[in-house]
Amino acid sequence: MEKVIIPLVIILVIVGVIAGVFFYVKNKVRKFSQDLFGTDSLVEGWKKQEEELSVTPCSVSGMTRLLEPQIQRDFPEFNWVQFKNKAEDALKLSLMAISAHSIGRAESLSEALKEEVAARIEQNQTAGVNEVYERIRVHQTEIARYEKQKGKCIITLQSAVEHIHYKEKDGKLISGKKDLLEQTKYNMELMYIQDESKVSADKGVGLTCPHCGAPVTSLGAKYCEFCGSEVIPINMQVWSLQHFYEVTYQKV
Repeated sequence: MEKVIIPLVIILVIVGVIAGVFFYVKNKVRKFSQDLFGTDSLVEGWKKQEEELSVTPCSVSGMTRLLEPQIQRDFPEFNWVQFKNKAEDALKLSLMAISAHSIGRAESLSEALKEEVAARIEQNQTAGVNEVYERIRVHQTEIARYEKQKGKCIITLQSAVEHIHYKEKDGKLISGKKDLLEQTKYNMELMYIQDESKVSADKGVGLTCPHCGAPVTSLGAKYCEFCGSEVIPINMQVWSLQHFYEVTYQKV
């Protein structure tokens, strides 16, 4: 009889220890979840956090206040609000064209952007992937960088964007979620190009004043800063949106 009781007691002790550990861990997890998410369930907490993040716009690298005056000095006619709106519209058109598998809706885009979008569409078609963008909304756009290079100036605009973004292949979801908004950031490059044949090897501007011969140090200048005479830029092109990509992700 004792031989039967002893193993039974051992089993009960083991079961008791396991139960104790289970409830201890359960209480710890519940407390951790309460502290972190304000709910008893970790699964519910993660889901709640995911939903909150899906509606919280990303912060952008906003250097507009610092860089806009510099751009205005180089290009007095530069209209920041106009180009901000143009960049936001171009970004939305590009994503919608990718989703529609057609460049038809994006004819107003620059040639450079149309080529990028067409390449993305072709890439998806080759891979048999259906890439979808829905409910696209731009929360904020700021100037992130202003670079002067040989013969050109590049303004990088950064936008905080929300959308539903997912990919399907053979009818199966391979990335993203169909019912959850995604918050992300995109960069759009706005470029001002000067005729390369007129650009000097050492400076980004190859112009000199036709009256006094002084170098023109500002790409968008209309008057010589030395003698005040009118300066006509040589073969200057307009500002053009050249490239866009999602920040921290593979470039488009």
